Amino acid sequence: MDLNQTATIASAPGQNGTDDDAAILAMAALAEAHDPHIGRHLLRTQRLVAALAAELRFHERFRAMLTPSLIALLVKAAPLHDIGKSRLEVALLTAPGRLTVEQFAVMRTHTSCGRDAIEAVADALGGSTPFLRCAAEIAFSHQEKWDGSGYPQALAGEAIPVAARLMAAADVYDALVSARSYRPAFTHETAIELIRQGSGAHFDPDVVDAVLAIEERFRDIAAELADLPLPRLALS
Repeated sequence: MDLNQTATIASAPGQNGTDDDAAILAMAALAEAHDPHIGRHLLRTQRLVAALAAELRFHERFRAMLTPSLIALLVKAAPLHDIGKSRLEVALLTAPGRLTVEQFAVMRTHTSCGRDAIEAVADALGGSTPFLRCAAEIAFSHQEKWDGSGYPQALAGEAIPVAARLMAAADVYDALVSARSYRPAFTHETAIELIRQGSGAHFDPDVVDAVLAIEERFRDIAAELADLPLPRLALS
C-alpha cells in the first residue's frame, strides 16, 4: 500500500475528518499493508461496533459502562484492533490456506504485540490516556471468548472488557462475510447464524442478541462498504 492509498483510506466517507481520526486509520491500514481490502475492513468494523454500542447503550447490563464518552473512545479505537499484526512477518499474514499449529501460535501473539505497541506510544507521550487505554484493551482482548477458550489470557464472561466483547462480534461478522484465500465469503444469513450459534460460547449472549436485533444494519454496512474488486493486470 502506497502513501496515496493510505491517505484515501484515512479520508474515506463516514469518518469525521479530524486529523487524529485520519492518523488512526492510516496507522491501522499500514499495519496490514499487504491486504488490498484493509481500508474497507477497518471502516466496516468501526461502523459495526458503533451500531452495536448504540443498540446496547441502554441495556441494563451495559448502560453503566457504555457511556457516551466510552462509546466515542471505542469507535475511535476500533481500527487499531489488529495493530499488533504490524510486528508479524508478511509471509505469515499472507500464507495461503489455513495456518498450521505453529503458524497460529505466532499469529496469536498479535494481541500482545498490539497492546505493547499502544503502551509504547503511551510511554513516549509521558503517560496513558483514556483513548490509549481503550485501544490497548481492544487490541489485547478482542480474541477472548465468553466461555474462556480464547486468547491471550483465556478470560471468561464479565472478565473480558466490554469494548473487546463488542469488537469480537463485529470482527467475526466482517471476517465471515469477507472472502479468504481458503474460502469464499459467507452470506449474511450464514454469518448471522454462526454468530447466533456462538452465543454463550464465543460471544456474550447479550451482545449476540444485539447483533440479531440489528442484523439488517449489519447487512447494510457490509453492502455499503463491500470490498472493491481487485484491478486486473494489463496483458502486454
